[in-house]
Amino acid sequence: MMSSKNPCISLCKFDDDICLGCGRSKKEIKSWKKMDKGERHAVLVQSELRLAAFKNAGRRKRK
Repeated sequence: MMSSKNPCISLCKFDDDICLGCGRSKKEIKSWKKMDKGERHAVLVQSELRLAAFKNAGRRKRK
């Protein structure tokens, strides 16, 4: 199971409203500390899907 720790990797570049580093939206990033464990888990699942879509589209920055 995924950890609900902050997924930020200090690569804060945005494509529209989505961070290319962690896959979260600006709204999700701002509200992260106020979310409960279930909400964080849901955000992490969505962010992984977004990052996979970026990777498949060739849009994610590489380290």
